[in-house]
Amino acid sequence: MKKGKNTLFAYAWSAPSLFLILMIVIFPILYTAYISMTNMNVYHWNNYEFIGLENYKDALLVLDNGFITALFFTVLWTIVNMVLQVAIAFLLATLLNIRKLKLRNVYKTLLIFPWAMPGYVSILLWKTGMFNSQFGLLNQWLQKVGFEPVRWLNSNGMAFICCTVVNLWLALPFMITIIDGALQSIDKSYYESAMLDGATWLERTRYITLPMIKPIIAPSVIITTFTTFKQFDIIYLLTQQVGAKTGAEIHTILTYAYEKAFITNNYGYSSAVSIIIFIMLIVFSSVSNAEPKKRGNN
Repeated sequence: MKKGKNTLFAYAWSAPSLFLILMIVIFPILYTAYISMTNMNVYHWNNYEFIGLENYKDALLVLDNGFITALFFTVLWTIVNMVLQVAIAFLLATLLNIRKLKLRNVYKTLLIFPWAMPGYVSILLWKTGMFNSQFGLLNQWLQKVGFEPVRWLNSNGMAFICCTVVNLWLALPFMITIIDGALQSIDKSYYESAMLDGATWLERTRYITLPMIKPIIAPSVIITTFTTFKQFDIIYLLTQQVGAKTGAEIHTILTYAYEKAFITNNYGYSSAVSIIIFIMLIVFSSVSNAEPKKRGNN
């Protein structure tokens, strides 16, 4: 009897939180799933019809709709940025840990500065201050050495490179900080013993550094992969912002879903795309969480 009262008491205390979770998290997901099976759009706002899985078929099976292209771009975007991010961060963190390096704290402060700035501000500063085709700093430098100005954000290839540069600018400080902390946690006696045995820098990196820091940086890499995969603001603000489009037609799956929802007002289709993205993230999260457990069991 007492146990039952304690259970009811616990549920009573948890009820407000559970209600908020239901209204803020669960209900929007369920409502989006429902809308994804209708033809709701600007022309069928109140008189929409249930059409089943047609929106999902259009997204996954009709190549002209653009979702598969946006998905391919998102995967490419994630892979390129993560490889560059981890490689550059590891190199810079290694340089920061050179013995007797002067002004080490000054360098760390400068490297962390982009992370401290609001992302929205940084992106627009890059767009107007660096990549602007008329008065951007990059074109001013090019003109001084005799080259013609470049329209940095007009073509898909060049826009992809520019977006990657901005993403690295924003994301590198976090990864550098994590790897730097991981490197400092390694006992220096391992390196001293390896050097006495004649091990080169590459051998010390391969057999000591990488295995020792892998458990520390792996969670950060997974989190950053999620963040990069879900990237919206960089691609949108640099190339797709309404009223300031640059001519490049590159979309991540999030900018694609945003365009279908708020530009073309096809709410049913955009809801289907959102549910597909949600399922993909859940699957990726499950796989990511299963890997550490598997290694732990081994």
